Amino acid sequence: MSANVFVWVEQHAGKALPVAWEALGLARQLAGEGQVTALVFGQGVDAVVQEAFAYGADAAIKAEDATLEHFRFEPYVALLTKLVQEHQPNIVLAGATTAGRELLAGTAADVEAGILTDVTELTLEAGKLHAVRPVIGGKVLSVETITADGPQFATLRARAFKAAERVEGRSGEVHEVAAVLAEDAIPTKITQIEETEGGVSLTDASIIVSGGRGVGGPEGFEPVRALAEVLGAAVGASRAAVDAGWIPYEHQVGQTGKVVSPDLYIAAGISGAIQHQAGMRTSKVIVAINTDPEAPIFKLARYGVVDDLFEILPALTEIFKEKLS
Repeated sequence: MSANVFVWVEQHAGKALPVAWEALGLARQLAGEGQVTALVFGQGVDAVVQEAFAYGADAAIKAEDATLEHFRFEPYVALLTKLVQEHQPNIVLAGATTAGRELLAGTAADVEAGILTDVTELTLEAGKLHAVRPVIGGKVLSVETITADGPQFATLRARAFKAAERVEGRSGEVHEVAAVLAEDAIPTKITQIEETEGGVSLTDASIIVSGGRGVGGPEGFEPVRALAEVLGAAVGASRAAVDAGWIPYEHQVGQTGKVVSPDLYIAAGISGAIQHQAGMRTSKVIVAINTDPEAPIFKLARYGVVDDLFEILPALTEIFKEKLS
């Protein structure tokens, strides 16, 4: 069985998101003897195209235009819809980021095709996609199948799939296409972009150290940050800590924040409300530190410590400093 697979490579300022390479790795498995085509939209994206070949793409479709410099729903959907209609790929994949979900949903609606979202497992059986994805805050795994004919769309949860091994020197044919919409025809405009300085992306992090109500205040995140720095980890937080103004929203993990799947998730002073569990339940190893032995987070944790986080986190930081030095 073979399939022709499109993969949208999401990139910002010439740097692709890791989930794009994970999608390419899965695409290579699904395609069999078919072709994997990377879709790269933006400006100054030649390096991203070459990187896509290194991660397994057989071909690339590149669209460079000022209207595509930053993701906007209208020009991106118009372009992807045109490409899907012209080339009729069997499968279209993207990361389940905000942009990836919007883009594939928009085009799937345009071409009246089925879409599977935020999937953690994906297979191709008799030409149809079969997916597993968490629902109801991650408490239930839903098994879903696309039954309609035509292109099939799916967005992939970050870190749920393994990227193909990078092979330097791989190349392929690059097809250049024009943008579909002129600037005057696009109703939305980008007036300002604010960049977050430093830190590790929560979505991409293999290790996350999170703090909750138990840290007691903004200064309570200092031991959380110290441990994260030693481990090369991202700093997360519960909604309670964010709502209290102790840490910016960009650090929030949960149903109304980021959904993460790191190899290691350390929850310090987090009780583990269902909303928080929805954002980190799929972590491979969960370590909980809380003074309340009845905290719900302990039901998820592989390792639990019933103690004061202000005693445990500094001790862990010193141990890891010594071990990792």
